[in-house]
Amino acid sequence: MQYALFADESEEVEVRPDGRVRPGRAAPFKSQLLKWIGNKQKFAHEIISTFPDDYGTYHEPFIGAGGVMATLSPRSAIGSDIFGPLVEIWQELSSDPERLKTWYAARWAIYKDGDRVEQYEQIKASYNARPNGADLLFLCRSCYGGVVRFRKRDGYMSTPCGAHEPIHPESFSQRVESWHQRMKGARFERMDYAEAMARAQTGDLVYCDPPYSYSQAILYGAQDFRLDDLFKAVAACKERGVRVALSIDGTKKSGDFYCDIKIPEGLFENELLVNVGRSMLRRFQMSGQTLEAEEVRDRLLLTY
Repeated sequence: MQYALFADESEEVEVRPDGRVRPGRAAPFKSQLLKWIGNKQKFAHEIISTFPDDYGTYHEPFIGAGGVMATLSPRSAIGSDIFGPLVEIWQELSSDPERLKTWYAARWAIYKDGDRVEQYEQIKASYNARPNGADLLFLCRSCYGGVVRFRKRDGYMSTPCGAHEPIHPESFSQRVESWHQRMKGARFERMDYAEAMARAQTGDLVYCDPPYSYSQAILYGAQDFRLDDLFKAVAACKERGVRVALSIDGTKKSGDFYCDIKIPEGLFENELLVNVGRSMLRRFQMSGQTLEAEEVRDRLLLTY
């Protein structure tokens, strides 16, 4: 039996005779690159434990913070999203990690040069004048609660400065190195989830982590997202032999009711609940309260 040893942590991952890593052996990976609402990194190893032992290319059409893909560290993958500035960040991580480090360090220096709230607003104004990955990279790590929100009318980023101190550039650089290695089997493209899923071939695996349908209307892309259309894309994948894992709202409370999503009969073969802790978004909406009653459980639906 062969093993691959990740350089950034002492974890052993079984490598099958065909050279593919057996994903069910994934260990937790705690080094977070981006702060992003709905990030599944803390529980990614549990999600991965449900993946099939063998598959072709791994597809993640709602890449977000990339926590599941980084924990999986696939040999062949395509990460995508419709949000251009976010995709810019992932493309730089893949093609020019040194530039990604420079992006962050330059804005961290601006932030530290004077009143931090005023300097944060300067960086935010730069982003809103011309949305770009370089500004978004720093903003997502320094905004309040890590909840990056955008005005529906024009895409204006409105999240204020956070109370926490952003990570130091040296520490961020170390994370970039680690993530670059873990994502070296992936390429990143800007495209709609429907196009991304249509590219998947027989034997491939798709993991979908779309915006929460009830509570993320203030977040990018969520305003026009239709779960029914996603279910149609899942059905098309299943029909041509592409396996799909889908995370959606589970027992998360949204306002005064619990999310109850109707799933097309026969589309999924298995369903699990994954406890993902307390809602970052609800904490943001309720001014930082501890929210003991706001536990979140995602439904993990599998077509296999």
